[in-house]
Amino acid sequence: MMHWPTGRGGTAALLLPLLLLAACGQEPDRGELTARARSAGTSPEYVHVTEVSGYRVVPMSAGVTGDHGFGSHYVSDADGSVFELRVDDGSLGTVCPTCERDGGLRYRRTDSARHEYLREADGPLVISAGGDPAAVDREVLRAAVEHARPADGAELDALLPESPGDGAPVERGDLPRTGDGAPVDPEGAGG
Repeated sequence: MMHWPTGRGGTAALLLPLLLLAACGQEPDRGELTARARSAGTSPEYVHVTEVSGYRVVPMSAGVTGDHGFGSHYVSDADGSVFELRVDDGSLGTVCPTCERDGGLRYRRTDSARHEYLREADGPLVISAGGDPAAVDREVLRAAVEHARPADGAELDALLPESPGDGAPVERGDLPRTGDGAPVDPEGAGG
């Protein structure tokens, strides 16, 4: 038998998140997410997320990398440092044959401005996390690669660009019908 805590907001505190989840709607349609991924030039299996303490994904940075891989940037709330999480085809033997071994992971420093950790995933796919060694330490990148996993439906929905629907161009509303195409600033802007 389940016992609900009582006292200062106990029951309400437990029920509120459940009610909010129910009110948010259903899981996004997998077929629509697959169509959005393909429209962007990738597939859902390439879209991965990770969890590193103090870092959060920047949804506007997410997109196709290489021929059809996927990447996104994560930023530190504390100091603004950034690393990139990428997923693409391949194996560690072909992508990183001379990299330093670190258990099942690989590490390399490509130049003074980039270092990264890599690991293989099913597919075969290679997951990498890289950044500027002066800004992001090796342990952050290691944790990012270790905790990387395929995005769930809600995460796919947040990271994939919206489908253009019928293929019609998106109407911006701020572009002039004639001229050089520069946005139309509202009256008084820039002055």
